[in-house]
Amino acid sequence: MEISTIGLDLAKNVFQVHGVNATGEVVLRKTLRRSQMLPFFAKLPPCLVGAEACGTSHHWARELTKLGHEVRLMPASYVKPYVKRGKNDAADAEAICEAVTRQTMRFVPIKSREQQAALSIHRARSLLIKQRTQLVNMMRSVLAELGIAIPVGVEKALQMARKIADGEAELDLPDEAANVVGVLAGQVLQLHAQLRKLDLRLAALQRSDDRARRLATIPGIGPIGATALAASVGDPAQFKSGRQFAAWLGLTPRQSSSGGKERLGRITKMGDRYLRQLLIVGATSLIRYARSKPGSVDPRFIALLARKPARVASVAIANKMARIAWALMARGGVFERGHTSMLAA
Repeated sequence: MEISTIGLDLAKNVFQVHGVNATGEVVLRKTLRRSQMLPFFAKLPPCLVGAEACGTSHHWARELTKLGHEVRLMPASYVKPYVKRGKNDAADAEAICEAVTRQTMRFVPIKSREQQAALSIHRARSLLIKQRTQLVNMMRSVLAELGIAIPVGVEKALQMARKIADGEAELDLPDEAANVVGVLAGQVLQLHAQLRKLDLRLAALQRSDDRARRLATIPGIGPIGATALAASVGDPAQFKSGRQFAAWLGLTPRQSSSGGKERLGRITKMGDRYLRQLLIVGATSLIRYARSKPGSVDPRFIALLARKPARVASVAIANKMARIAWALMARGGVFERGHTSMLAA
C-alpha cells in the first residue's frame, strides 16, 4: 500500500483519514482515535498530508512534520467546493485529499508555539474587554433605573466603580441594589486590573521582538497591533505584494464584475477580523489627530478627509497601513515619514 497523499479531517477525539496513491486511486479510508494518530503516521513513509486550518491544526501540523511528512493547511472555505455530496467526516477527508493537490490552492502557514502563545494573549484580552463592557453596561443600567446616571465613557464608569468599591460614593440605593452594584463594581475593577497586566505583557513582548518593534514605527500601530501582526504573519513571503496582504485582511473592495463591467462594493471583510479591527481603530485615531492638529500631518491626508466620510477614510488608511506593514515585514527596515507617505499610491 503506497500512499502519496492523505486528507486528514481533524476533530477533538475522532480523526478521519483518506489516502490515495500516485495515480489518485483510493488506498486508505480509516478512522483514528486521538491516541492512535501519531503511532499511525509514524509507521507511514513520508507523504503529503492536507488538513483544514482550525484550532488544533497547527499543533498536529508541527507533530506530523517532525515525523517527516509534508503538511499543508487550507482555509475551510476553500475546501468546501470539493465536497461532492452530503456532510460527514469521510466526505470531508476525501475533499481535503483532493483540494490539497490543486495547483491553485492557497495554503495557511503553520504557526509556531511562540506565535500561538502570543496570540493567546490577544484573544484573552479581547474576551476580557467584552466582559468589562458587559459589566459596565449592567452597572449603568441598574443605577439608571434608580435615577443615577454615569457619564459616557469607560473611564467615567471606572471612576464610579472605584468610588463604590472604596465606599466613597454617596448613593441613595436600597440595600439589595447597593449589594448588586458593589459586586458589579468589584468585577469591573478586577477585569480592568487583569487587562492592564495583559497590556504590559504585550508592551514587553513588542520590545523583545524585532519585527514588532519595526511595525510599531508605523503611525496608528502600537504595541497591540504590532505584536498581533508579528504573531499572525509568520512568513510575509506568502503574499506577493502589500495589496494581496490587504486583500487577505478583507480591506479591499468586493468585486461583482461581468461582461467587462467592473463593479466594486464594500470591503470584503474576509480574513482575520481581529487584525482588521486593530488597523481600522488605529486609522481612526489618526483621523482624530489630524482634526486636532491638521498642520502636523500629510496634506493629502487632510484632502482625503475633505472629500470622503470619516469611516471611508479610516478604511482607506487602514488599507495603506496594511501595505506598509507588509513592506516592513517582507523587506525589513522601519517606517520613514519622509520616504513613504501614508497616502501614496
